[in-house]
Amino acid sequence: MEHLLSLITFLPLVGAAILALLLHGDGPGEQRNAKWLALAVTSATFLLSLIVLAQFDPSDTGFQMVEEGSWIMGLSYKMGVDGISVLFVMLTTFLMPITIAACWNVTTRVKEYMIAFLVLETLMLGVFMALDLVLFYLFFEGGLIPMFLIIGIWGGKRRIYAAFKFFLYTFLGSVLMLVAMIYMYVEAGTTDIPALMNHQFGSESFSLLGIQIVGGVQTLLFLAFFASFAVKMPMWPVHTWLPDAHVEAPTAGSVVLAAILLKMGGYGFLRFSLPMFPVGSEVMAGFVLWLSAIAIVYASLVALVQEDMKKLIAYSSVAHMGYVTAGIFAFNQQGMDGAIFQMLSHGFVSAALFLVVGVVYDRMHTREIAAYGGLVNRMPKYALVFMLFTMANVGLPGTSGFVGEFLTLSGMFRADTWVALVATSGVILSAAYALWLYRRVMFGELIRESLKGIADMDARERAIFAPLVFFTLLLGIYPSLVTDLIGPSVAALLEHFQASLPDPGSTATATH
Repeated sequence: MEHLLSLITFLPLVGAAILALLLHGDGPGEQRNAKWLALAVTSATFLLSLIVLAQFDPSDTGFQMVEEGSWIMGLSYKMGVDGISVLFVMLTTFLMPITIAACWNVTTRVKEYMIAFLVLETLMLGVFMALDLVLFYLFFEGGLIPMFLIIGIWGGKRRIYAAFKFFLYTFLGSVLMLVAMIYMYVEAGTTDIPALMNHQFGSESFSLLGIQIVGGVQTLLFLAFFASFAVKMPMWPVHTWLPDAHVEAPTAGSVVLAAILLKMGGYGFLRFSLPMFPVGSEVMAGFVLWLSAIAIVYASLVALVQEDMKKLIAYSSVAHMGYVTAGIFAFNQQGMDGAIFQMLSHGFVSAALFLVVGVVYDRMHTREIAAYGGLVNRMPKYALVFMLFTMANVGLPGTSGFVGEFLTLSGMFRADTWVALVATSGVILSAAYALWLYRRVMFGELIRESLKGIADMDARERAIFAPLVFFTLLLGIYPSLVTDLIGPSVAALLEHFQASLPDPGSTATATH
């Protein structure tokens, strides 16, 4: 099918336009129609993306299904997928219908709420398919606007503060990336991403303001992109916007933020930092590895003392993204395979955990851990689902969480044993905070009067969790579904990375 990627990318935007033009009013009928239309559009987008997966050839490490055309001011419109991006496209299209189904209890400005999510889906898909720098930047930054509105309009009591903090952190981080992109265009004469991957940017060391810049221009370009991707992940210490954004965002907003938006940082490292600035990446590898290890331990310790369920899961996300960055900058097959696998697994598990919190929040309108206890007596089905995703979050063998953590830690051990030892302690800490949360909420006596009439999950809620349960277990038992797809592209990236280093080991940090 010609222009399949563009069709998938812009179908949600067409759905948003139909919603805006055809539906008027905010009565129960209009609200129901808005929800069903959004669900139909996101489901159709997912079905179309299955065609991409069916046509994708894992043995071809180049970009496939490429679409190219002239755009404004001499810029080109170019889209394509490879083994690294195709699964992120699938993750996005898979999670969006689930996200819309989780919005069924929303009654405030429903049409606008659905439009925001549909526009956001188009922008997220564009990030993973864009093969032009300008196009990528527009999609990457554009995603801030609908998310800003989702938090700021439909969020909690401190939603305005959280929305502005989210926007300013992520926007300011990307300003440096824009400056770097302009420099890259001036030097290379193109904004074409595949062409830039093969362009050799300067790597000769020089002195700037009395500071010796090892790796030269590549290191500066790496740092400019790092500023944007580190905030997006988010890495410690630029992570502080995330807990606030999660706590104040509505349930569906938290799902998209954790499951898809955070992955753009990791994807950016794989698409830009390593192939375009290999010397800069090598120079900064030790720094990034230690930042990742600190993030894993620090975020896990902070999660242990949280009193809000969403905040605990938000800090858990910071810790899990630490494994991702460490896996990427281990510069080996296990680490990178593990990083991509961890991002996909975290997409399922974190989405499910925020939905788990949403189930009880819809009933009790509080996320305070102390407000619960003994729920297993009233909600056995809920207890089972909550337990499964708690175990996946901890990395129990048999769940997708184990595979991602095991592969990234294997990669880390090959790169730097000390970093790996520090990071491994995060596995124990994650068990501590996850099991502590589960025990406080689910076990004990049901003594609070308000909880004695609480109802278990209904059919809609069980249907939402079913696909997430299925894939969390499937990837835990049969991980080659993912590793066979991403393996050749990761191997090609590593080969390109090593070949681009002028003298392997000459600019290496102490970690290599």
